[in-house]
Amino acid sequence: MNQANLGLIGENKMINLVNKFGKFSIPTIALFLTPMMASAATNLSESDYVGISFWIVSIAMVAATVFFLMEANKAEAGWSTSLTVAGLVTLVAAVHYFYMRGVWVDTQASPTVFRYVDWIITVPLQIIEFYLILAAVGAVAGNVFWKLLGASLVMLIFGYLGEIGAMNVWVAFAIGMAGWIYIIWAIFAGDAQEKLSEAPEGVQSAFKAMRLIVLVGWAIYPIGYVYGYATEGANDAALNGIYNIADFINKIAFGLMIWSAATSSRKAVK
Repeated sequence: MNQANLGLIGENKMINLVNKFGKFSIPTIALFLTPMMASAATNLSESDYVGISFWIVSIAMVAATVFFLMEANKAEAGWSTSLTVAGLVTLVAAVHYFYMRGVWVDTQASPTVFRYVDWIITVPLQIIEFYLILAAVGAVAGNVFWKLLGASLVMLIFGYLGEIGAMNVWVAFAIGMAGWIYIIWAIFAGDAQEKLSEAPEGVQSAFKAMRLIVLVGWAIYPIGYVYGYATEGANDAALNGIYNIADFINKIAFGLMIWSAATSSRKAVK
């Protein structure tokens, strides 16, 4: 066996070692850090239903992260990246929920800044999911991603400006809604779906399920915004309770739709 072949074997062994390490390292680290992040300085009241929802969502996000990252290592190459991104969405959300939960339990005040820092990272990541599953089969143009990303940022930035009082609550709400409506148009009737019929069945089913979440699941956020600000002054309990339900449904369900499509694709190959 010549030197070149020995070098190739050594390189393959190293790649396999890195892959095996990566398969378990991130979920292990997440589980290791959970007890430290989950510590509580204040006891949780049995009547604090919003505080209880923060705890449930934070732990559910950790569990979903471990699941998605473990499943990403079993998936085909085209789905592995999408599942990894789904795991990143729930990982980022889990970290922020630990902080938001602490703010709420200690002060009963809305953790607006932590909430929007979470969203400014996770919502674009979810937008990336749409692009990834279509780009993998060449069924979408590159500029579609930037249009969807821009619309998601408009939705988030103006929502934040309205909630912190930097501009009129309802003007900010209307502009943010325009961003969401554009996203809905793009994924149902615009550029993002015009070549959907050319994609494999698994990609089509995942895309259709994900856009249904954006249409129905994301509608919970403006409902929470309106309900929270419809009365004199912000109703922090209602606002955060509804936001928590929306995050629980949308972030985890979004990833589960991708996992379901990836699993179906793997079974079809077999």
